[in-house]
Amino acid sequence: MKDSLFIKAAFSQPHERPPVWMMRQAGRFMKEYWDIKNKHSFLEMCKTPELAADVTMLPVDLLDIDAAILFSDILVTGEAMGGDLSFTQGIGPRFANPVRTAADIERLDTDVVHKLQYVADAIKVIQQRLNGKIPLIGFAGAPFTVMSYLVEGGSSKDFKRTKLLMHNEPELAHALLAKIAKVTAGYLNLQIEAGVNAVQIFDSWAMALAWDDYKEFSHRYITEIISNLNRKDIPVISFCKGSSVFAPLMAEAKPDVISIDWNVDLLDMKQRLPAHIAVQGNLDPHILYADKKVIKERIHRLFERMRGQDGYIFNLGHGIMPDIPFDNVKYAVEVIKEFKY
Repeated sequence: MKDSLFIKAAFSQPHERPPVWMMRQAGRFMKEYWDIKNKHSFLEMCKTPELAADVTMLPVDLLDIDAAILFSDILVTGEAMGGDLSFTQGIGPRFANPVRTAADIERLDTDVVHKLQYVADAIKVIQQRLNGKIPLIGFAGAPFTVMSYLVEGGSSKDFKRTKLLMHNEPELAHALLAKIAKVTAGYLNLQIEAGVNAVQIFDSWAMALAWDDYKEFSHRYITEIISNLNRKDIPVISFCKGSSVFAPLMAEAKPDVISIDWNVDLLDMKQRLPAHIAVQGNLDPHILYADKKVIKERIHRLFERMRGQDGYIFNLGHGIMPDIPFDNVKYAVEVIKEFKY
């Protein structure tokens, strides 16, 4: 995979054009996804290697992107640790047994990597299907984001319970985060051993945190995870909502790539980071709702801004929304692949 555009860019090596993949590229904006989803529950799709491979391959076959990303969910680690996880259409993920006390934290198991073997099995099926064509990205949820779901019992708009735990009982928050971090490092190493070519850590809710809280309750644990990865020849991507603020701190955890949201000038951020750290991003996903001439103009504007920069992977600032027209996503990929520096 050393000759792949994606791997070259991730390791800040020269590449003839920006490689492209998109967060949530194997998701609900595709009719073919729903053809599978309407027959199976979300967790069944995650836990059945052949189904996970089917969904992972959709953007490979239909969009011709430069990297595939494993179909799974960031909360499978929370479930493996003892969370009673379910997904409900229109509501999202729920943990029926929220973690809010010392006893709740104590009962969470950390010897759980064997429970996630279905992910390793899926990776092996996917790699057989990819047959060396493009790299496969594995991933995990960052400890703060996984903790927020465990504590809140699901999604939250204000993270009130999570922040109360952090501020009133910080020792409990750190005990919980330490357990999640241990599981997450083991889980990512399981994926690496199974054959992924890169990994991404998703801190989806980091933007809820003040700077000092991000440093203490998120960055600290991401740094620990990255330091424990078997990362030889495996680029590590760090993503958070809020990276336009936190990226200089994120760099201290020593990822190979930082994925940047759309609230900052990408070249300016690249120049503020160490030269050996690549950037990924940072098109506003809402641009993909727009007319095709707008999509093309915005992609070209971004690429011209990044002209001459080694270490740049095209992506969105966050995931594709479910109602973005498939044809617009396909057109965006075509525009990217036609571009030459």
